[in-house]
Amino acid sequence: MMRRQQVLWASVLIALLLAAASAMAEGGFRRYVRLSQDVKSLKERNQRLSDDNARMRREVEALRDDPRALERAAREELGLVKPGEIVFSLEGAP
Repeated sequence: MMRRQQVLWASVLIALLLAAASAMAEGGFRRYVRLSQDVKSLKERNQRLSDDNARMRREVEALRDDPRALERAAREELGLVKPGEIVFSLEGAP
């Protein structure tokens, strides 16, 4: 009985040492945790990019189909004005 108990405790001790070594090893549990974090980060980035793509698709469709959207883009991004309009520039004013 005593021998059996010693073998059991020795097995438990070896299992604990192996588990600790696996947790501390670069290729073990730490690597798994780091890779899990990387996957989560990449999924979040992928979602942001997907949202950006959807927004850009809506903008492209609006520019194709809606003259007001096209005019807004021309005014904001290209600085275009209609004939007869007066532009007041307040940038750099004291």
